[in-house]
Amino acid sequence: MKKLIPFLVSGILVVGVFGCQEAPKTGSETPGTTNETTTVPAKPASQTTQTAQPITEATTTPVNTTTKITPSSTKSDLKTEVSKKLKEGLPSNKLEVENKEGEIILKGTAASQDELKKAETLTKEVKGVKSVKVEAKVTPVSKP
Repeated sequence: MKKLIPFLVSGILVVGVFGCQEAPKTGSETPGTTNETTTVPAKPASQTTQTAQPITEATTTPVNTTTKITPSSTKSDLKTEVSKKLKEGLPSNKLEVENKEGEIILKGTAASQDELKKAETLTKEVKGVKSVKVEAKVTPVSKP
């Protein structure tokens, strides 16, 4: 009796394994050779594909390869661009540029209020500047 139970259990498992296997398909049962017509669902006009032109040297277009700019490099680039613009427009300025997520902060000293206004205008012209905050002080230059 002790040997009969494991024998029956193993027999049931073997029959289950072979009974659950899918029978191999014959040539007439393969999907590619059936006589039934398959229907393809219709696509909306916006999803239809156009016929492609053969690629020749005349129709090839250059591939635009752009690199992803990281936020840290964008911050330093924006700060550099603003500094260059200020040096070109106001060569003798003593303004420091800080960038906080597109908000430019001008610190330091300026010779006049007009110089501060011009620095603010030049800073706003730089692409990528969201806002300009002027924290610089006006210190008139003493002439000897």
